[in-house]
Amino acid sequence: MDRSPPEVRTSRRRLRACHECDWLVALPPLRPGEKADCPRCGHTLVTRHFRPAQRSMALALSALLALAMAISFPFVSFSIGGIGNRIELSQTATTLIGFHQPIVAIAVILTIIVLPAVYLLGVIWLQLGLLRNDPLPASRGIARSLAHLNPWMMADVFIIGALVSLIKIAEMAQIELGMSFWAFCAFALLLLLTTQSIDSDWMWFSLAGEPLAPEGAKTGQTAAPQGLAGCATCGLVNRLEPGRHSHCRRCGERLQARLPQSLQRTWALLAAATVMYIPANVYPIMTTTNLGNSSPSTIIGGVVELIQMGSWPVALVIFVASVIVPVGKVVALAWLCLVVERSHELNAATRTRLYRVTEFIGRWSMVDVFVVAILVALIRAGSLMSITPGPAALAFGAVVVITMLSAMTFDPRLIWDTPLPRRSRAAPGSTRQGTPG
Repeated sequence: MDRSPPEVRTSRRRLRACHECDWLVALPPLRPGEKADCPRCGHTLVTRHFRPAQRSMALALSALLALAMAISFPFVSFSIGGIGNRIELSQTATTLIGFHQPIVAIAVILTIIVLPAVYLLGVIWLQLGLLRNDPLPASRGIARSLAHLNPWMMADVFIIGALVSLIKIAEMAQIELGMSFWAFCAFALLLLLTTQSIDSDWMWFSLAGEPLAPEGAKTGQTAAPQGLAGCATCGLVNRLEPGRHSHCRRCGERLQARLPQSLQRTWALLAAATVMYIPANVYPIMTTTNLGNSSPSTIIGGVVELIQMGSWPVALVIFVASVIVPVGKVVALAWLCLVVERSHELNAATRTRLYRVTEFIGRWSMVDVFVVAILVALIRAGSLMSITPGPAALAFGAVVVITMLSAMTFDPRLIWDTPLPRRSRAAPGSTRQGTPG
């Protein structure tokens, strides 16, 4: 099978519409290790890897092996006063079911085991077909699913939650890390490397080629006014059909010039997140029983307790993940919704970078939920010491999911749709020339 980059194998113009500013550009020839960025907003359009199929296959197989080891061996154990407990990785989710928290349990098991395993199996299935020069059945559907699964895999966040949990109880009990803990650390790293190794441009070209660009497409301009739209899944530029639902010619994904009711949906989700954030902070997120005395703890109360214990770094991590990140994300997205129609070229790029930050940091708020899951499963020594989940765990988990959805429903291309020219005040009649692709 020819492993040269797709630009070398075809003479057609390969166009891309930036997903963040809708700027239409022609991709240049790329060598392994190079990438193509949008000249307007700086968003990375394509990243070329060396031997992408072999690279992704090796990493995915290694990650699956590490996950199998993480599931098969003890994760962590503790002992205090001659009484102790040892848990496996899956018990961080299953134990929550016994405390009437099935939704939180499902969220934990999905984000740290099930979805990553499905993702890795999908990668292996795709790359195996490409290595054989004969794509396996359902390859296009699987390739479409990979991009949708990526934000919901949180193995790396779980590792941070595990470290916070262990530091939190290290002064009260003796902790012993099992083989599963180290295997899961390796799994989280390999999973991250696998997601970064996917060369989606090469993969889609190898799966289905690339149809010719729509006639009359002009680079150096936005795509929507030309009746064009770039596929968010495979990147192919397609012509929209007025009055009809359009789908990508290559992968079948539904095409939209702009996400419908983007601002309205974002506002609704932000309102829901704000409402859920109130019980997430008012009610206890967990209750600690020590020598028969029960002490409920809210998110802020847990931060204060850690400070009093002298664990400033852990308190800072919890405060940032559970307070600064969700509140900052809600405020940032609300501000973007308010000012989206008053953008100009000088601040459109800054506002787009702010959106990228809010989209990236949202998942890290799950640290507190994972801390609760680990502590509830591990600390079960009856009246001597035990931890039970509180109602705030479900509410805070809902805040994390809703804020992630709000970032997905916000369309950053709206920031660039009607920007005021830089010299509009000095020269009202001036026009901006498009940069040729």
